[in-house]
Amino acid sequence: MSHALPLIYLCRHGQTNWNAEGRIQGQVDTPLNALGRVQAKRNGRYLRLALGSAVKDFHFVASPLTRTRETMRIIRRECGLEPDDFATDERLMELNFGDWQNRTLEEISRDEPQEIARRDADKWNFKPNGPTAESYRMLADRARPVFEGLAGRSIVVAHGGITRVFLEMYGGVPPQEAAYALIQQDRVLKAEDGQIDWV
Repeated sequence: MSHALPLIYLCRHGQTNWNAEGRIQGQVDTPLNALGRVQAKRNGRYLRLALGSAVKDFHFVASPLTRTRETMRIIRRECGLEPDDFATDERLMELNFGDWQNRTLEEISRDEPQEIARRDADKWNFKPNGPTAESYRMLADRARPVFEGLAGRSIVVAHGGITRVFLEMYGGVPPQEAAYALIQQDRVLKAEDGQIDWV
């Protein structure tokens, strides 16, 4: 780790119907589905068992999108905490996929095979078409100040993209490998004293 961070538990939101369909969400606001709520409960139970009464002393912050806020509420409820008592930070929003949002990779491969090839060659730096689109490198620059500004032990609920850039910034994962990392929705990433592990 290049920057000393406090103890962080980083959770991806639970599954949505768009996840199940393989549809790119990006910053489109979608709710959890039934499985996503079960996944969020699992993560909340894990944190309750792992942290016990100390969980109340953690700082809780989430992306402001519906799926992350809903996940955080479930986690806090499972931990015996008031569900809505957490902060949000727009810098934790998912990667903006520009014109690719609301499409599947299958559709994009059919319509824009040259763009898929460009992405595959350098996924970390690739930016889809569209005025608001971002690359993973841009996302890392956006998210870094959030993590490096945390004042103490924290539970963060965000997105697959945020977790990928976290692995690159603080876990020593090479950029291209991080961009392709599989980020599970029923596990929690624990970062403590320079060690990062799925729990």
